[in-house]
Amino acid sequence: MLYFIIGLLASTLGAIAGLGGGVIIKPVLDFFGDFDLPTIGVLSAATVLAMATMSLIKLKNKEVQVDKAVSSILAGGSILGGVVGKSIFNVIAVSMNIPTITAIIQSSVLAALLTLVFIYFLKKDKVKSLAFKNKAGIFSIGLALGFLSAFLGIGGGPLNVTVLILLFAMNTKSAAVNSIFIIFFSQLSALLLIAFTTGYAEYDLSMLLYMIPGGILGGIIGSNFSVKLTDNQIDKIFSVTILVIIFINLYNIVEVTFL
Repeated sequence: MLYFIIGLLASTLGAIAGLGGGVIIKPVLDFFGDFDLPTIGVLSAATVLAMATMSLIKLKNKEVQVDKAVSSILAGGSILGGVVGKSIFNVIAVSMNIPTITAIIQSSVLAALLTLVFIYFLKKDKVKSLAFKNKAGIFSIGLALGFLSAFLGIGGGPLNVTVLILLFAMNTKSAAVNSIFIIFFSQLSALLLIAFTTGYAEYDLSMLLYMIPGGILGGIIGSNFSVKLTDNQIDKIFSVTILVIIFINLYNIVEVTFL
């Protein structure tokens, strides 16, 4: 029941604000400490993929549409960046067998990035957004997003939303929907990469029986809320969630390092 609730709450918030859910699931599962880092990555990716799939189905005929010209290129870059990021993660966490150091690096980088995202959202009305058009530049941005998302095991939602608002002049609601579109392809590619390389035999995926239904239900609930809420309301949900995740990551760093 606990893991169903984690999947449900993370996916609901993820679908509403474009967070994806992985940025919530990863630190929360780190906090409970029941699974190793590679397993947490798979649990998170599968749950987020379920959420993203359901959200996109529910949002298909809604007024907020995916900007396929931009988001498809970002998704392509994100897929390639994700392969690189996951490969580096595997070298550090698996091949070198230093899970504690990897956990500290992940939590520290994630806390720092989310702090920057939080500050941006506090000041974003005073920051002029750009309208990036260069396809090679867009692909490169997707590459960086995919790398960070895969290495940190978060799906990339907060980073996607921030970049879409700052560099592509989207409002918060449009950025959230386009973020979910990008997340769908990045998480699908991540799971396929594992399937065609190491396989899933070494992972304890028993909790997926609870987390995937939570992801599906969260995708339905969150997508219904996302079309009804205003940009300002989504901003507040996004910012509060980010702040909570920052504190969870900081606690995880202290716990792993000193406790």
